[in-house]
Amino acid sequence: MKLSATENRWKSLRMPAIALALIAVILYLGAQKNFGPVQYAQFIADGLRGGAIYAMIAMGFVIVYNVTGVINFAQGAFVMLGAMLAVTFHEMEMPFSPALRLIVSVILSIAATTLIGVLVERLTIHPARFSSPLTLIIITVGVFITIQGLALLVWGPDAHIFPSFTTLEMADKVFRVNGVVIKAQGFWIWGITAIVLIWLAFFFEKTLLGKAMRACAVNQRAARLVGIRFDRMSLLAFAMASALGAISGIIIAPLLRPSFDIGLNLGLKGFVAAIIGGLVNPVGAVLGGLMLGLLENISAGVTKAGMRDIYAYSLLILTLLFRPQGLLGAKKTAVETGGESRA
Repeated sequence: MKLSATENRWKSLRMPAIALALIAVILYLGAQKNFGPVQYAQFIADGLRGGAIYAMIAMGFVIVYNVTGVINFAQGAFVMLGAMLAVTFHEMEMPFSPALRLIVSVILSIAATTLIGVLVERLTIHPARFSSPLTLIIITVGVFITIQGLALLVWGPDAHIFPSFTTLEMADKVFRVNGVVIKAQGFWIWGITAIVLIWLAFFFEKTLLGKAMRACAVNQRAARLVGIRFDRMSLLAFAMASALGAISGIIIAPLLRPSFDIGLNLGLKGFVAAIIGGLVNPVGAVLGGLMLGLLENISAGVTKAGMRDIYAYSLLILTLLFRPQGLLGAKKTAVETGGESRA
């Protein structure tokens, strides 16, 4: 059924109208607390820091979904493993300086988490590759619960500590810019996230493997006809997603006390960011992550900090209701398989 010009115009203006209404509400609530530019600048700085983490986690969701058509809810477990393994390796006795010890622990953590991601794909997703996408999604949920349970047995329920990248101690260096407080770890988060995203852009645009993964995302049947092994691309997608999750967990670890259960909330926030961005668009995942970080920090700042999650998941609901394809996603996002196997 064709929509009238008025209905089409209204549909195109719904999201901007909602955004303007949200900004108006935030400014009104902030005015009730006498918030000025300094307070809003602080909220924005904190939001961009958290949004960078969400963006990187969202990229893990996008990479796996583009290649396999599966929403990998085990992504949060990779975030937790990155942080907890880094803590474990850092606590080991090493004949290195503090800086080199930190670098070695980070590298080992990323490598170990990537290996776990590869094992997850080979032992759970690959054997069930002929199953429906819903079955595969449920498997990833089971994998997450299993990994989190094992993490509880290994590390216990207590929170752990990981040193700041700048001071190599628990206390981080703090910068004050016109009243805005920014921890040095925030610059590490922004810098590392930017480097990772630039590398991913280069990988997908310029390398043969990256182009092969993009081909699988566009049309699996055509990709197989030109000799691309889908099972290998699936393995690579999980390896990259687990590495991204590990990096996310490591760079945020100094800002929180990582424990066995941090992956649930961070993983879900990464999923929300991916949905907001369109789930199939890497650039959209970055924009979704930054938007989510800004929204939850500014909204929680003008109301109550405990309501942060409510705003994040409300944004998810609004996106699914009014723009289910996301910010940059196409209306039709199904991956063509041509009815053939995923082998």
